[in-house]
Amino acid sequence: MRPHARRPSESEQAIPYAYPEHLCTALQGMPAAPGVYIFHAQGDSLPLYIGKSVNLRSRVLSHLRNPQEARMLRQATHISHIRTAGEIGALLLEAQLIKQQQPLYNQKLRRNRQLCALQLHDGKPEVVHARDMDFASAPDLYGLYSSRTAALQALHELADAHALCLGALGLEKLPAGRACFRAMIKRCHGVCCGRETPAEHAQRLQAALEGLRIATWPYAGAIALKERCDDLQQLHVVHNWCYLGSATTLPQARKLAKVAAGFDADGYKILCRQILTEQLPIVQL
Repeated sequence: MRPHARRPSESEQAIPYAYPEHLCTALQGMPAAPGVYIFHAQGDSLPLYIGKSVNLRSRVLSHLRNPQEARMLRQATHISHIRTAGEIGALLLEAQLIKQQQPLYNQKLRRNRQLCALQLHDGKPEVVHARDMDFASAPDLYGLYSSRTAALQALHELADAHALCLGALGLEKLPAGRACFRAMIKRCHGVCCGRETPAEHAQRLQAALEGLRIATWPYAGAIALKERCDDLQQLHVVHNWCYLGSATTLPQARKLAKVAAGFDADGYKILCRQILTEQLPIVQL
């Protein structure tokens, strides 16, 4: 993920790119190993940009050589880094730090307080919110969306892809006994006018949603994922798909596991496949 912020003004665009010699000292201790790097501005109040890589030195060098990032490079006064034991640790730490510190040039991993999903109620999909239920344990949730609008848009796209009826989905009001417009142009299989039974429509809706199903947390409590790179081994502590931190010893990991944890969308996206397929060794805490 590259830095992104507002479009530079014409005066900023007119400033020619100059290689940031003032940042080169950061490369002296930058290892060719996994981790997270941070571009800092004067005063160190808030970071400019937080990134991750399996090769810190190579990735930071690529930033310094990129004229498109000239504005950020001019603002940066120094670069720090944190080693991790692998790519998973780097991904988890990057997401955690971005949400905690809100860097100026990171946009995609900001904390989202509007997290939504779809859930069937009486056969119709409805938008539900993470503020109202625990997404880590609630069954039969589908998709993760940043807002109600995004969830409804996704449902419309699902209807388009599978010829579902907007009326039957509760997205459109229909006069009793009349077919919807989509049925007339063959974009709905016709549950609204009797060409398809409600049971058949419900079965197709369930099949369409299945690929979006959110997996519930599969353990009774917290776990630690073991990851190793060269001389560094870490235990990444996770509960309810929420990353709680990394430790180097089991007692430290058990201490982290005592922290309360609610569902975290970034942790889910990073860890779901890793945990369900046990691609890294897992220790139950």
